[in-house]
Amino acid sequence: MGQTDINWMETNISILDKLSPKERVEAVLEEAENPVLTTNFRPFEAAILHLVTDVRPDIPVIWCDTGYNTESTYRHAQVLIEFLQLNIRLYTPRHTAAYRSVFLGQPEMGTREFDEFTEQVKLEPFRRAMSEMAPDLWFTNLRKGQTALRDSLGIASYTKDRVLKISPFYDFTDDDLQLYLSDHGLPNESDYHDPTKVLSDRECGLHLT
Repeated sequence: MGQTDINWMETNISILDKLSPKERVEAVLEEAENPVLTTNFRPFEAAILHLVTDVRPDIPVIWCDTGYNTESTYRHAQVLIEFLQLNIRLYTPRHTAAYRSVFLGQPEMGTREFDEFTEQVKLEPFRRAMSEMAPDLWFTNLRKGQTALRDSLGIASYTKDRVLKISPFYDFTDDDLQLYLSDHGLPNESDYHDPTKVLSDRECGLHLT
């Protein structure tokens, strides 16, 4: 595909809409030169991790760990990393959560300090990952109905840097994904916490990049 082929999505979006999630993955991987998959090991992430790595087992999986995940999420991540043999590329904030708890704290949502907190623990590590990995294709688990922004994106969209972003399960419901997990013997995670979102329908800014 390459970064210069800026019309790929416009030409093929109608095709993707008619395909199954696996067929969507297969179709775009045929054209990609440097694909990546991102995850935070939240609920239902096992589905996209399984789906994409079943087609491309060695795809780099970017995990931007804020340092504030629950013990359950860390254990869930380790199970999936080992079970799916994920090619994990771990990115973390410049400061550890322990350092922050002593010197910086975790501010309240809606403040300038909270915006800076989000920048430091999630957005900066993500930008660093994307800069170093320099992908032309990004798989993510966005779905319709999560937020107003995500409702506007569709199966395929472009980042500001012209990276093609694909959400294979975009039109799947929670029930659909639970069935996928059950059919493939995959675990789910329910005790997940994102310190930069607080509210389930709030965007932290990751998908505005």
